[in-house]
Amino acid sequence: MTPPAPPALSVATRPANDAGAMRLSVWFSITGLLLLATLLAAAFVQARQYTLLNLTVQHQDDYLALNLYQVEIEYLRLREQLRKEVDAPGSPALQLRYDIFVSRVALMHSDRAQRLLTYGEDAEAVMQTVDSFVRRADLYLGSDPRGPLSPQAAAALLSALETLDGPIHQLMLEASHRVAGRVTERQAQVRHHNRIGLALTAFLLAAVLLFAGIALRQMRSLEERRRRQAELADQLRDARIEAEAANDAKSEFLADMSHELRTPLHGLLGMLSLVKDSPRDPRATDWLGAADDSAQHLQRLIDDIIDLSKLEAGTLTLLPAPVDLATLLREVLALLQPLAAAKGLSLRLDSDPALPARVQIDATRVRQVLYNLLANAIKFSEAGAIVLRARQRIDADGVPLLAFDVSDTGIGMDGDTVLRLFRRFSRADDPRARRQDGSGLGLAISRKLARLMGGDLQAQSTPGAGSVFSFWCPLRPAAESPLTQAPALATAARALQVLVAEDHPVNQRYMAALLARLGHHATVVDNGLEALQTLQARAAGAAVPAFDLVLMDVHMPVMDGVDAAAALRALPPPIGQVCVVALTADVYGDTRERCLAAGIDEVASKPMSSVALRALLERRFGNPVAAPGTPGLPALDSPADRSGHSGELPGLLDTATLHTVRDLMGPAGVPTLYGGFFAQAEDAARRMRDALRDADTEALRRCAHTVKGAALNLGLPALAQAASRLNREAGTLAAPHLALAVQRYEEITAATRTLCEGEGLLP
Repeated sequence: MTPPAPPALSVATRPANDAGAMRLSVWFSITGLLLLATLLAAAFVQARQYTLLNLTVQHQDDYLALNLYQVEIEYLRLREQLRKEVDAPGSPALQLRYDIFVSRVALMHSDRAQRLLTYGEDAEAVMQTVDSFVRRADLYLGSDPRGPLSPQAAAALLSALETLDGPIHQLMLEASHRVAGRVTERQAQVRHHNRIGLALTAFLLAAVLLFAGIALRQMRSLEERRRRQAELADQLRDARIEAEAANDAKSEFLADMSHELRTPLHGLLGMLSLVKDSPRDPRATDWLGAADDSAQHLQRLIDDIIDLSKLEAGTLTLLPAPVDLATLLREVLALLQPLAAAKGLSLRLDSDPALPARVQIDATRVRQVLYNLLANAIKFSEAGAIVLRARQRIDADGVPLLAFDVSDTGIGMDGDTVLRLFRRFSRADDPRARRQDGSGLGLAISRKLARLMGGDLQAQSTPGAGSVFSFWCPLRPAAESPLTQAPALATAARALQVLVAEDHPVNQRYMAALLARLGHHATVVDNGLEALQTLQARAAGAAVPAFDLVLMDVHMPVMDGVDAAAALRALPPPIGQVCVVALTADVYGDTRERCLAAGIDEVASKPMSSVALRALLERRFGNPVAAPGTPGLPALDSPADRSGHSGELPGLLDTATLHTVRDLMGPAGVPTLYGGFFAQAEDAARRMRDALRDADTEALRRCAHTVKGAALNLGLPALAQAASRLNREAGTLAAPHLALAVQRYEEITAATRTLCEGEGLLP
């Protein structure tokens, strides 16, 4: 389903709107600049007017002119009083007139009066004459007289005073003219500035009105644009919702179809495996081999489609954890070594010694990318060598990267092929490439995974000269595991003490037998609480060795594995530091995250084969040697063991796991083991029916969970899948579909029991 395209604005409307908005913005800017210039001019005029008014206040020339007139008036009054008393001077009236005259003369010595009087040509001489008269008169009329004023002295003072009549009058006239001129000049300037201020005010008002009009229009334009953007946002939101709904529908469709395809495919593979074991026609083996290859190809296609759907929907999450890098690379090469050897190719590993031993990565996804690259290199190479190089490099920003290069000597590709290489369902146009199997999804998924990890995947190739695929992701070194740092433990040929916490009796017997075959001692408990109590009791006892490892089932009654691990980590060392590995058949990412958050060292998937368990012990304890006399174990890349664990779609029986169980339990133990399991599986079916009748989905889930893990351990994949579906979907399926799922579980249980009876697995 193709998501609907989001609506777009018309091509003609958008440029017109943009041009109108640009013109408004230009006029808005010009008006703003004019308004700013007018404001600055008005401010200058106001400042100039303030300066002129301040000068008027400071100088007060009109007040000074009035004071100077008072000097002349007091001079005339003093002269007339002195004339009256020239024959008999010394009256209080004469003294009063003199004192007032002297006070007026003192005003003529101020700074303001001096600035005004300096414009007269004889002003300085007049002032000196006045001062000389005051000094002579002070001898008789001053504040500290030297003697009484006699008629002769009065006549002399009167004569001196009369000589000042003309000069004082002329001085007063010049000062008056000067004051009048200054006042007239300032008034003219103030009137001029007032006219300018009025003009600027009028222009400012007009500019404000223009600015307001443009601003209003701009606001309306912005409001219109905001409204259009809101409508566009609503349309985009609706389109996004529709696209997400379409994507969810696509993902749901893919999930449903993959499930519906897997169900008949599992039955087909189961039947094919039975016919393959007892062929009637000499050509049957070839026919069944071709059918099996086709089924395997269909399985890989379905897995690729599911992975790609999760990547495109953004629901695939990474689960980084500390990983031993060398072990990871060896495991990838071991899986592909038989395929390379069958074509006569050399498969080599070139690892940089400077790389850290442990790195923080999602091992599953890194393994998936490297497996795709190496498988393609083997597929398109007929001779030569395939080399996997692991190295450290630094990107342009100085960030360290973990880089892998896969080089081959195959057919190579031209430039156009390399450009479309990572597209979905894309393959090379070379006829040799079209002859090869493949969905065209592997490289597209690998690049998406690489970019999800924060790196990338690129290719370089030359036709006829091979190709080099480079995959990198951020390099995050991880702390060394305390177990891997103990060199003495890595070479110790001793049996390990292992505590197995498992609630299902079949799984208990299976894990105990598996550990015994590897030469180790197993102690079995039924739940997480008993595991804690057993660990504490063993740690307190001096005569019994402490446990080296705890294999903890995640889902158990009383206390599950996650809670038990969290409580264990809260205990003091050394008991709180024991290695804990979780065993679960869940495929959900949150189960792994919960386990790691609780302090569990590693999460392993059920069923735990002998190869997987031995690899686990090698990672955690170096290479503990099996006990003397233990039958030889299959190699890590044994096709028999690997076929049942890592790639074959489950049918009713997994022959590889059956062989492993037979080897572990022996002829006498197998019937008891399978007989006990089917008794519990049939009892679980009855309890499922009761839970279905009572609408108790949680009880139904618990019943299904008890069967799922044991069925995987015993090599009954179809039954394990039916129980897993009930465990996973009991809370989401409608009642009719849930009843059909329970019925399907019962049918598979009956068919599997019949098949096991034919194989001699039951009493």
